Amino acid sequence: MTRFTPSITGLSALLFLATVASAEPQPESQPAPAGGSPVGQKAEQKAEQMAEPEQKGTIFTLWPLVDYRESPKERFSNLAILGPLFKYQKNGDDRDIALRPLFYRTSHAADHASSSYYLYPVATQDKTPEADNFEVLQLFRTSSYRKQEEDPEREKSTMLFPFYIAGDSRQHGHYRAFFPIYGNIYDRFWRDEYHFVMFPLYGSTVKKGTTTRHYLWPIFSTTSGENESGFDVFPLYGQSHKTGVYEKRFVLWPFYTSESTGLNTDNPTHRRFIFPLYAATDSPKKTSRSYLWPFFGYTEDRGKKQEEVDYFWPFITKVRGEKKNSDSYLPFYSHETFSGGEKSWYLWPLYKHEELKSDSFGQDQDRVLFFLYRDNREYWPKDGNERRRTTMWPLFLYRKSPEGVSSFSFPALIEPILDKEGIEKDWAPLWRIYQRRWDEGGNSTSSLLWNLFWHERRGDDLAYEFFPFISYRDTAKERELKFLKGLVSLKRDGGQEELSLFWLPFGLKWGDK
Repeated sequence: MTRFTPSITGLSALLFLATVASAEPQPESQPAPAGGSPVGQKAEQKAEQMAEPEQKGTIFTLWPLVDYRESPKERFSNLAILGPLFKYQKNGDDRDIALRPLFYRTSHAADHASSSYYLYPVATQDKTPEADNFEVLQLFRTSSYRKQEEDPEREKSTMLFPFYIAGDSRQHGHYRAFFPIYGNIYDRFWRDEYHFVMFPLYGSTVKKGTTTRHYLWPIFSTTSGENESGFDVFPLYGQSHKTGVYEKRFVLWPFYTSESTGLNTDNPTHRRFIFPLYAATDSPKKTSRSYLWPFFGYTEDRGKKQEEVDYFWPFITKVRGEKKNSDSYLPFYSHETFSGGEKSWYLWPLYKHEELKSDSFGQDQDRVLFFLYRDNREYWPKDGNERRRTTMWPLFLYRKSPEGVSSFSFPALIEPILDKEGIEKDWAPLWRIYQRRWDEGGNSTSSLLWNLFWHERRGDDLAYEFFPFISYRDTAKERELKFLKGLVSLKRDGGQEELSLFWLPFGLKWGDK
């Protein structure tokens, strides 16, 4: 095991370990916490360092079996076994453990929170003091949560979609549904109530006092409520109305439909559609006509103060208004400007450009063939901060954080398509052959083949290794060069030189410290 001074371990090992040793990205450095200035914090840290004895860090490598790095002063350690396959990391009170790609878990002791991925995206779990959610392929889900922080008990729900759904309703209590046999569901899926027996033989829904009952769904249905009634024999004929609120009717849907909605508002709207010959919408705020849809259409939106003409929707359209203007000749060209930004297509889907601008936030994004190439830049004018993410599938991923920390990795098999934390933690380290990370102060780390070769620079300190042939450390206090992990070792400590052979812990010394 090789030991060296804290100037390279306490400072540079933390940057290297968190990002390269385990061949995966880690969170960038965070701004100083509220309540203390950076200068004051540095003074406190310096005082603590003077009061405490020096704590040396450790780097031990036996590629590709083991890579262990520790910085006691930073309360940081990282153990990697078989490259990126196994990882155990401690960073203060936080813990990360991984057996890729089967499992990855992050825990935050201070927040009593954790997140876990199981062969992402197969299963995920998130735990906080307020909620506990476990999900498998978005089909099976169990959750418990507090709607209000002061609630003494959590509400619970279980779902194996669509076959089994269970949960708790404050108004109706516990409920269960065994689809399609029998079930009751409350306050879920955009409705107040669901009830069904041998669906599609019978089912009903309730929303805002309106009850809709289905018999042999979707053929027969009835609608009832306060001053409300209706029925459907789909797709032959249907009608419903609520006195003073709305009226709807269809005949041989979708060939003829008509409706009047918002009759109790200041913008009653009347729509009629004779597919595909004619469509009309009339209200105090909007007038719209369509003839031989989708070949010609016209809309005057007085509420938004804009007009739209469609010659062959959505390929040839023109919009002129106070807040939006666009010209579309797809797939050749499309350009749209709106309040706070613009977007353009050239030879869709070959190239797309988007911009968002405001006093507090801006974004520029360029895309080629959706995800083949994507460059996304976000910036905050008031703070002067910038974040950038550039990908080219399947070659590389480049990122720059608002703190000025940049990273580059090769290759990028999934990241250009799915920008997900589960991909970053569970999968990406398995194929990232090369990684580099650097900041604006000249500090950098690099890793090739999961630390077969690694290189790091922190200020004036330098360290690198090409396993097992050569390793080198250079700090303000000492310098060390090794061949074949210590077969030949040259070391300088101040003015003293030392030569050792055959991995012996002692050697020939000369000079004075």
